[in-house]
Amino acid sequence: MQPPRTRNHTTWRLLLREVQMIAKDHSLLLTLLIAPLLYAFFYGSIYMNKAEEKVPLDIVDNDRTGLSRTYIQQINNMQMVQVNQFTNLETAMENMRTGKTQGFLMIEKNMERKVMSLQQSTVTLVVNAAKFLPSSDLMQAITTATLTVGAGVRLQYNLKQGYNNDIALQETQPANVDFHPLFNSGVNYGTFLLPGLLALILQQTLLIGLAGGTAAERQKHTFYDWLQVANGNYSLALWGKGLFYFVLFAVYGYFFMNVNYSVLNLDRMGSSFQLSILIALFILTLIPMAMWIGMLFKSQLLCTQMMAFSTYPIFLITGYTWPISELPKGLQLITALLPTTPFINVYTAIVQQNASMIERMPAVVHLCVLWLFYTVLCIWKMHRLAKAGSSSLIVLHEK
Repeated sequence: MQPPRTRNHTTWRLLLREVQMIAKDHSLLLTLLIAPLLYAFFYGSIYMNKAEEKVPLDIVDNDRTGLSRTYIQQINNMQMVQVNQFTNLETAMENMRTGKTQGFLMIEKNMERKVMSLQQSTVTLVVNAAKFLPSSDLMQAITTATLTVGAGVRLQYNLKQGYNNDIALQETQPANVDFHPLFNSGVNYGTFLLPGLLALILQQTLLIGLAGGTAAERQKHTFYDWLQVANGNYSLALWGKGLFYFVLFAVYGYFFMNVNYSVLNLDRMGSSFQLSILIALFILTLIPMAMWIGMLFKSQLLCTQMMAFSTYPIFLITGYTWPISELPKGLQLITALLPTTPFINVYTAIVQQNASMIERMPAVVHLCVLWLFYTVLCIWKMHRLAKAGSSSLIVLHEK
């Protein structure tokens, strides 16, 4: 057992060794010092507006009455839609095919006459569903406008039947929908996506950088020098090397949660203290995981390529964009081994739902178990490589 002063001196030597190694490796410098900030602001700026506006829509008005003009005006007043009126169906279809519009709305002839005589009238909405966000938003906007105009027609009819305003309104809308979206008040894609995207950038830049750096230890035959600096103490070698990454990415985490959230106008509803603890625990789990992955490779380039290709699959299977319960059973097992899965569960609850770590304690325990699991796995792999290296040296010496 090393005395505390010796252990502190060894940790400091390992930290300086890591800084010197990164300073000499331009790919690691780019990954660790530039990529996190570049990606956070670049990808974040794409969704800065968070919601679409002025989605182009053609309208084919075959009725041309006061009611159809009121209906079109109601749609045009919506911030989501930009109306282009055409009376030619073929032109509207061609505009949608060429991408000039995202769809068209066709109002049938005699709509006003049918509606005023209490007959059903049909409006046809055709959208380009290849782009699911504009088509979904258009459908929601047109549905809202249609229900609003329909309610106005029913209200006028009830007033003509001799009802007073209150009774006419009650007959028009017997069930009043009181819609209050929680947490994502704007109900938009950007507010949903950006918090998870920032967490993914934090994770992947750490995994790519540290795993690549650990693989470089094997490629450049400095792995045993690393262990010698740690005096053969595998735990000290792990956390002495990982201390640099913990400090660096803790700073990035603080920067993301404050500067990026402010620039991107994102709400952070939960406790900053609990969020800091969660991010620290997440980074501590990623460090041994990244080192273990890096020790599986003898080539830094191959390791970096594999980790870069893993980014999108990891994002898809960790339960943020698609429910874990809907994944195949095999993928659910893989998902359970990823620190991102419990982290995202607690992180989004704190940031977007004002929850606490206690309320998501199973996910917190899951993350702690993964921390221990990857720490043991990393130390075991170090021991195996050191043992294999010692055996090779003995064989060479005998020869």
